[in-house]
Amino acid sequence: MKKIPDEVHAILEKNKQKKILVHCWRGGMRSQTVAWLLSLYGHSINVLDGGYKKYRNWVLAQFDKKYQLRILGGFTGSGKTELLETLGKSGYTTIDLEALANHKGSAFGALGMSQQPSQEMFENLLAMSLNNASISDAIWLEDESRRIGSLSIPAIFWNQMHAADLFFLEIPAEQRVQFLLNYYGQFSKEDLQESILRLQKRLGGLDTQMAIQKLNENDLKTCFEILLRYYDKTYCKGLESRNMQAQQLIKIDCASVSLQNAATLIQHTEKLKI
Repeated sequence: MKKIPDEVHAILEKNKQKKILVHCWRGGMRSQTVAWLLSLYGHSINVLDGGYKKYRNWVLAQFDKKYQLRILGGFTGSGKTELLETLGKSGYTTIDLEALANHKGSAFGALGMSQQPSQEMFENLLAMSLNNASISDAIWLEDESRRIGSLSIPAIFWNQMHAADLFFLEIPAEQRVQFLLNYYGQFSKEDLQESILRLQKRLGGLDTQMAIQKLNENDLKTCFEILLRYYDKTYCKGLESRNMQAQQLIKIDCASVSLQNAATLIQHTEKLKI
């Protein structure tokens, strides 16, 4: 118990907010004591019932539930993340897995992002997002491989994602290249080259060398075209391995990468009465 005053002092130093959630592993006397001491300083205190262990059991239980998932797919550069954000602003239920993971999912996914959370924190954040969505609501998510950077989508939930209907945006490659130029063109050559080198084993020596050469020649368009061919091929292999029924893969033709594609997407769901 001698450490408790030190713990209280540390909490007060790090947290200036008046509302604090206190917990220990099983919700025992230590958390109750710390909560009481903090309340003496005028803070509004909540104690996690059953401790963090009970909370983690609740987190894992969320992934076992059955949800109405709608998966937004499309080749790299289709603007899926921006479209997901547009759907959310339009009142549809969405979960941005890449935002929760602080990573965009590719070899370039860490660019412009902060440090990724721990696997446990990622799962906590995902469980809270699922809990905030009604079971009766359709939940839109972006199509992802199981790994997002160094993190993994919980297997049970990822399997459920892959069994859901996939709304696949078909956008011309030249439009997607331009989208990538607009976004990734802001990063330094050093950062882009480091990301390309992460792909070397899968991209192959010749394409890696050519992509870096075009990068150093300031020909980003050709560089990204090389990379896009790899990512398109990889995505196609992923689709083939999913063994989806024909009605589960809903292809949607789009002339360009645009937020207006959200309206086209919703029209398809209404037409199909999904």
